[in-house]
Amino acid sequence: MRVADEVEGRPLEEAELVDRARHGDVEAYGELVDRYRPVAFRAAYLVAGNAADAEDAAQEAFVKAYYALGRFRAEAAFRPWLLRIVTNEARNRRRSAGRRERLALRLSADRRPGDAAPSPEAAVMDRAMKEAILVAVSELREIDRIVIAYRYFLDLSEAETADVLGVRRGTVKSRLNRALARLRERLPEGARPSGMEAVDG
Repeated sequence: MRVADEVEGRPLEEAELVDRARHGDVEAYGELVDRYRPVAFRAAYLVAGNAADAEDAAQEAFVKAYYALGRFRAEAAFRPWLLRIVTNEARNRRRSAGRRERLALRLSADRRPGDAAPSPEAAVMDRAMKEAILVAVSELREIDRIVIAYRYFLDLSEAETADVLGVRRGTVKSRLNRALARLRERLPEGARPSGMEAVDG
């Protein structure tokens, strides 16, 4: 039986899993790994630039996070704390490898279940717009690429993004505004997606 099924048939909350893991429950930590593996990989990929390094960085980050659980503040959110470790590990790998490969980011705003299927023409236009955005984002500086990716591709809140980056929320706003301005300069006419507007101060 999985840990998530142990309490009256309902999944355990993140805080409960973290608390159990901090007290040596390896199965509870396994649940956390299963829950956050996809977002950890995507975050690592944003920095590392290739799947092999991203996979290694995410795995190493989960190991380091497990051994650092004693320093985790119980009132904090686990996901941003974990993603900070993932980002640092991916940065270290990229730095040591000296890689400067172009990233191929995947937008998280894919068609949701229940949405009407787009026409073939609309699907081609949508795909072309996404490709243009991905190319433009991949050409940005790492600091711009990461703040855009965390907010819009990984769907982190402003507070979570600030936590992962280790900065204040106001800093996230200003970095995001500058990054979006640089992104808009690189995008061709008609490839300006909704939902990626500048943030009001």
